[in-house]
Amino acid sequence: MSDLSDSDNSRLASHYYDRIAKVIHYVQQEAPRQPALDEMAAHIGMSSYHFQRLFSQWVGISPKRFMQFISKERAKQALKESNSILEATQSSGISSVGRMHDLLVSCEAMSPGEIKKMAVGLTIVYGYADSPFGHLLLAWTERGICFLMFGADHTVLKDELVSAWPEAELKLDANEAKTRSAEIFEHVGKPKHLHLLLRGTNFQIKVWEALLNVKEGDLVSYSQLARLCHSPKAARAVGSAVAKNKIGFLIPCHRVIKESGEFGQYRWGVERKTAMIAWETARQQVSSKAE
Repeated sequence: MSDLSDSDNSRLASHYYDRIAKVIHYVQQEAPRQPALDEMAAHIGMSSYHFQRLFSQWVGISPKRFMQFISKERAKQALKESNSILEATQSSGISSVGRMHDLLVSCEAMSPGEIKKMAVGLTIVYGYADSPFGHLLLAWTERGICFLMFGADHTVLKDELVSAWPEAELKLDANEAKTRSAEIFEHVGKPKHLHLLLRGTNFQIKVWEALLNVKEGDLVSYSQLARLCHSPKAARAVGSAVAKNKIGFLIPCHRVIKESGEFGQYRWGVERKTAMIAWETARQQVSSKAE
């Protein structure tokens, strides 16, 4: 796909995701008997050869490797490894800057006073784009990205944006949205700095900032995330804050799973969450080998 434009790459990746999601759903439904790869291929009407190519082009790994990345056993091991990572993070303090592959993600929060003063008349630019995880709506202000949600229905996505920022003036910029989306999902080379603008309660913002400390390829449970927020008894409240996240992928709520190793629910579908986890694990392993 290297000879294609960013727009073409994004459309292809989004098309591939639709098929990947069907495979994930099928595997989860048939998990007790562990379907063979040729069964998975047949389920989405593909030959085994083209099924292999689908995964190679979407994420750069084989279907067999992908299935290993989304197994409960791998998830449990990732949670064990996260304990030592969390201890190190707790001793050094939570950072408001996270590293995501070749992206440096930082954030700032609007204070209640700023929300009252700035939300009225605030201009938010938005647009729709394709990604490796399907269609999305991306929105931003002069201060940073303030909204990223996945979905196929433009009307539903825009209604969500209006609900999140009801006082703002919205301005559509389709081309810029596609460019910014490509920077998020296809960026390689020199690290790109992305800034996020958060709007929520103090506790929600604390949880979202903590999520930025969970690195690509790592997974944490809700109780581990609560410890990271220095609120070890607030796992349920942490879960509620995670569910309120309106900047998908960049605030990586998809990296939070159940203690059992099950991936659990996700605002934009468990298939999308599963795909994200495996996609990031694959990229992280490729980066580690390159180093």
